[in-house]
Amino acid sequence: MIVLKAAQEKILSALQAVAGIVERRHTLPILANVLIRKTGGSIELTTSDLEIQVRTHAELGGDAENFATTVGAKKLIDILRSMPADQTVTLSAAQNKLTLQGGKSRFTLQTMPSDDFPLVQEAADFGPAFGVPQKVLKGLINQVHFAMAVHDIRYYLNGILFVAEGNSLTLVATDGHRLALAQANLEVEIPKQEVILPRKTVLELQRLLKDEKEGDEQLIEMRFAGNQAKFSFSGMEFVTKLVEGKFPDYNRVIPKNHKNSVTLGRVPFLASLQRAAILTSEKFKGVRVNIEPGTLRIASSNAEQEEAKEELEIDYGGDAIEIGFNVTYLIDALLNMSNEMIKLELQDTNSSALITVPEQLGFKYVVMPMRI
Repeated sequence: MIVLKAAQEKILSALQAVAGIVERRHTLPILANVLIRKTGGSIELTTSDLEIQVRTHAELGGDAENFATTVGAKKLIDILRSMPADQTVTLSAAQNKLTLQGGKSRFTLQTMPSDDFPLVQEAADFGPAFGVPQKVLKGLINQVHFAMAVHDIRYYLNGILFVAEGNSLTLVATDGHRLALAQANLEVEIPKQEVILPRKTVLELQRLLKDEKEGDEQLIEMRFAGNQAKFSFSGMEFVTKLVEGKFPDYNRVIPKNHKNSVTLGRVPFLASLQRAAILTSEKFKGVRVNIEPGTLRIASSNAEQEEAKEELEIDYGGDAIEIGFNVTYLIDALLNMSNEMIKLELQDTNSSALITVPEQLGFKYVVMPMRI
């Protein structure tokens, strides 16, 4: 039977939408597969890693029969990628195998039974659904994702805190050394909900959400349960486990009323930091920042006694302050902004610095100082 028959680009696009969460090496071999379920003329593609499940529907031709199987997701994608985009591809099933044909190429792939595929058990107590423009959510994720922890034993830091309340949506990420917060006002009122989305879920949403023109009109619908979140957007359904645990009180971390502040160009500041970072070592990424009326200096050195010095002219009349930072933390924040100007607020050598954006009140980035 012909499972599907369509242009290579159409099939590849549907598969790539769900294949991001697939692990090549897994204790359960079937989790490297995509579940293909055909009902009449419609195809449903599902992948899972036991904690996240992604599903999409597509019209991809083929015989109008009911059929289900699973096949290696990455293998199928690699084969399709190697074919011309406009080529018509046929996937047919016979005797526990799938045959993929396109032009004069033919591939026979082993399958595993669809009944063995472990679907995620969806929670029964999802709260009310609410919609947010895809572009808004992707924008918020872009502004904070880099501050998430990676493999921290404080597992609640390996993700993003998602706070929906009234007509505002706030995303917060921290790894204990820095904290990024981004907030957007919505056109809908939302009942108060606070959940921690896992790192893998955040990165997958970032990959899949639209931020171009169509992301303005297209909504992502969200629902939360005690230990699960469900997202529906662009013909896709995304179910994920939530991280359990208590996220740190981010309001206490954000400095208030720093007496010294300077507004400066993001791009020149970023370029100076990137140059200074060249002479830091892998183990020690520290740079010294000296700020005094009219001038900001950046200096770095390494074990070979090499050093870099940078200087920027600034409009500043506050206290003279010398403070050390992990240069990577500053570069990460500046790279993930698109604004021309940023505001740097400082108290003294030992207090956290606050970076904000003059025209965007909902963004705050806190970075701890470093002893140098």
